[in-house]
Amino acid sequence: METMTKVKAPSKLKRESQFKVVFKRFLENKAAVAAMIVLLVLIVLCAAAPLVTPYGYAQMDMASILQLPNFHHPLGTDELGRDLFSRILYGGRYSISIGIICAVLNAVVGIALGAICGYFGGLADTLFMRFLDIFHSLPAILLTIAISTALGAGYLNTILALSLSHVASYVRLARGSVMKVRTEEYMEAADAIGCSSVRKILRYVIPNSWTPIIVHATMGVASTITNLATMSYIGLGVQPPKTEWGALLSTGKDFIRTYPHLIMVPGVFIAITVLCLNLAGDGLRDALDPRLKN
Repeated sequence: METMTKVKAPSKLKRESQFKVVFKRFLENKAAVAAMIVLLVLIVLCAAAPLVTPYGYAQMDMASILQLPNFHHPLGTDELGRDLFSRILYGGRYSISIGIICAVLNAVVGIALGAICGYFGGLADTLFMRFLDIFHSLPAILLTIAISTALGAGYLNTILALSLSHVASYVRLARGSVMKVRTEEYMEAADAIGCSSVRKILRYVIPNSWTPIIVHATMGVASTITNLATMSYIGLGVQPPKTEWGALLSTGKDFIRTYPHLIMVPGVFIAITVLCLNLAGDGLRDALDPRLKN
């Protein structure tokens, strides 16, 4: 009697998900990983500010005005006796949150408008892009100041002003990516099987053109934070009693000779945050598309 031998079917090769591949590439960039860790620590500290520091951002102590860094006040106090460490953490909430919100809004609007213009083209696309060229030719900070002056100061108006002044670059970048994707072979295959325009945009165009937008948005958070600091410095950003890093620079400039820590501390936090965002953006760019790696 012949014995039947069971032959095992060859096991299917496990394909790593795109997220795992990108994550592994990102971990190879030590500078980007270190920058991301610093950013996460800073965000956690700002989010947990009431638990980290015993002082409120507006709590005044006239007996402790203009103190240098010490045990009770690690970063010193300002001209009204307010703890500078508390004001840095609470101010970071506004600086970082506004930067992230503006970047997300710009990315969503940019991808939507860029996908429509890049896919359909035509006269409407030409006219709209010429309008954006005029918008984009103006310096972003001057445009932000003009819009903020027209709308008025405040949290929501600041977000709207910063978003409107930067959205043109997102639309142009998204449109360029979509026009490149539109010529790919899988788009011809989608036409052959009768996919609608909406399905092609949502299923094929946007998922294959979002990479540069994500990288641009990451670095856009950094530019938004610096522009926000400029607006707050001249009094158009977040208004008192709320605080923001640019507002701390503005109040500290009067004491730059006698108490330089009042302007150096918020300046250092802005510089570190912007540097970390740029390093993280570079690492994300290399991880998402290794062909762009220098």
